[in-house]
Amino acid sequence: MNSLSYLNPFDDFPDPQHALTEPNGLLAVGGCLAPKQLLQAYYCGIFPWFNDDDPILWWSPDPRAVFTPTLTPASRSLAKFLKKQDWTYTVNSAFEQVIKGCASPRKTQDGTWITNEIEQAYINLHHLGKAHSVEVWHLGELIGGLYGIAVGNVFCGESMFHTQTNASKGAFTALNHWLYNHQFTLIDAQLMNSHLVSLGAKAITRNEFIHHLQQNRNAVMPQSMWQQGEIPLEL
Repeated sequence: MNSLSYLNPFDDFPDPQHALTEPNGLLAVGGCLAPKQLLQAYYCGIFPWFNDDDPILWWSPDPRAVFTPTLTPASRSLAKFLKKQDWTYTVNSAFEQVIKGCASPRKTQDGTWITNEIEQAYINLHHLGKAHSVEVWHLGELIGGLYGIAVGNVFCGESMFHTQTNASKGAFTALNHWLYNHQFTLIDAQLMNSHLVSLGAKAITRNEFIHHLQQNRNAVMPQSMWQQGEIPLEL
């Protein structure tokens, strides 16, 4: 039965299969953004998404947008473009700058869902070694990046940004290389949209996603892969 649950801080999450069909994937209201509850959410295939004047809303949509890590960029034109750029790619070198970049409103938007509360919650996870960023640099300036949560060998992407054309796609290409080379099995991109389709996302059912997550969320990955450093990008 599909129903909306109301959570107190640190309550266990309901089964994602109980999420509403309209709006797609809304599962629960309330709880808190403390690291313990946030990590439990991702472990169960659930993520927070809400506006500044909303209560905390938790989601598990069906279908789910995902990628399989690969060394091949989304298109030949993107590979050709990235080859021409004098860009440097890094991991976990400017997490707070990246999340602030992602929080900046887009030209087509009046606001952002990445509130100060969300920002601080993921910065806390980063300090615990659970949230990670990929950065794109040009002449020492941060021009793009993305961040997300590692759950076993599944990477749950949260948001990306760019200040130069295709810099967010460059960050995603670098992430793909990094995760592929470290035997990650899936990148979760949450809700499908045209931008994700252009990057090669595919839609799978919530059941398929949860099953894959359950099979891989306890994989022990080397913490050394998240040490601050450069990501080599060979195209």
